[in-house]
Amino acid sequence: MTVKIFDTSLRDGTQGEGISLTVDDKLKIAAALDNLGIHYIEGGWPYSNPKEIEFFLKVKKLNLKNSKITAFGSTRHKNSKPAQDKNLLAILKVKPAAACIFGKTWDLHVKHALNTTPEKNLDMIFSSVKFLKSKGLEVIYDAEHFFDGYLSNCEYALKTLSAAEAAGADNISLCDTNGGMLPHQIRKIIDEVKRHITTPLGIHAHNDSGCAVANSVVAVEEGCVLVQGTLNGWGERCGNANLSSLIPNIKLKLGVDCITDEKLKLLTETFRYLSEVANIISSDKQPYTGYSAFAHKGGVHASAVAKKSSTYEHIDPSVVGNQRRILISELSGRANILLKSKELKIDFEKNSDKVKKILQIVKDREKKGYLYEGAEGSFELLLKRNTGKHRVFFSLGGFRVSVEKDIRGHLKSEATIKVYVEGSEELTAAEGDGPVNALDNALRKALDRFYPQLKNVRLSDFKVRIINPSDGTGAKVRVLIQSTDGKNEWSTVGVSENIIEASWQALVDAIEYKLLKGQ
Repeated sequence: MTVKIFDTSLRDGTQGEGISLTVDDKLKIAAALDNLGIHYIEGGWPYSNPKEIEFFLKVKKLNLKNSKITAFGSTRHKNSKPAQDKNLLAILKVKPAAACIFGKTWDLHVKHALNTTPEKNLDMIFSSVKFLKSKGLEVIYDAEHFFDGYLSNCEYALKTLSAAEAAGADNISLCDTNGGMLPHQIRKIIDEVKRHITTPLGIHAHNDSGCAVANSVVAVEEGCVLVQGTLNGWGERCGNANLSSLIPNIKLKLGVDCITDEKLKLLTETFRYLSEVANIISSDKQPYTGYSAFAHKGGVHASAVAKKSSTYEHIDPSVVGNQRRILISELSGRANILLKSKELKIDFEKNSDKVKKILQIVKDREKKGYLYEGAEGSFELLLKRNTGKHRVFFSLGGFRVSVEKDIRGHLKSEATIKVYVEGSEELTAAEGDGPVNALDNALRKALDRFYPQLKNVRLSDFKVRIINPSDGTGAKVRVLIQSTDGKNEWSTVGVSENIIEASWQALVDAIEYKLLKGQ
């Protein structure tokens, strides 16, 4: 048995709150999904707006190797014939490799949404699928609200599937459109469907009950050979089945083929890339691909993982392109320090005084407000500074930051900075959206000609936390900065009663980390 993966990030995914993609964004995502080995990429609904049509025209130039670009649409309008239906004709016009159309299976929708008769709805399904098939298209029929429809009127819901089957649909995907089903309901209903329908089945689950992935896994166990979802779980309301969890669950847990082993190693990279393109912060807690998916903080856990990874890891992280992270905090033991140093190729003896010293430094600094479990870049620098592995790339001569508000209410931030690099004094100034951004721009400007690799580095996240709020405006703040060079990500930390000073500490660590890596 082989399961094919159908990604609807570019259609259903864009219906999620806070997600808006340009045509260029959609093309980048399509290329990434194709590279991952996704079988079907639903590009959008051509009838809905000109942007969708532009995507379908431009995507042909990408020469995708693995994916079929699929156009979405609905069954014909109740008062039109298929050959004159603007929605169906729009699908044909963009010449997709496949079409996915939805129809009503819940008698509630037939009556109140379509305002038509059950018999006419059946003909709408049959004639629409048959028309697209007559034009040589592969047709996937989405049985919208199928599970709710089945529970309401099982006889009629099954008739709608039979209409799509009689018309020649290549796949009938059963949709939990409201996302309220539980796994035992999915299993029982699909088992009944198989008694009446011989067309290959698919599943399209939404996540409103938090069960979209589980429901999809059960559907595959019941024989569904097409799984729909979005790689990052995007979609209407609570989203779609998250393919970055579903793909490894199907392949690694069920032992069912869906993408190749080599493509599976690209899963984490692709998951994070899609978030970058959409400018959406993905959850660190995301199974398999999240930043924290294989993170170990407790000393007991780290010690056990060092001896045998399966003690606290359900798979080898590298299989999905992720990696183990050993977190450093006041809860850390020697094992955490030793494992982290091993990652960084710093050799410590188990009872070395250096291990004790570094562990004590971590505990002392975290008492002051530093947090190294979320700032691995700063911890690596701390480790190297205390083991003679650090190199000073520049030193600060001083800086000044000003914020000005003009009569029109416009804010302007400017930073002036003096640094010493390789015996040379650099004095520069730069503006920014805020004081930290201005300081960051000024520092980069001063260092650019010495370290051109910094051109690709940018801040991807900036978090401020008040550590001791009872001290009011004199409270300490902790600044966490996440940086990226487009390929790698790292986090750094700074702590001070002054937010600019705390930000400066984190900025310097971010730059030094990049330079120390030499990438």
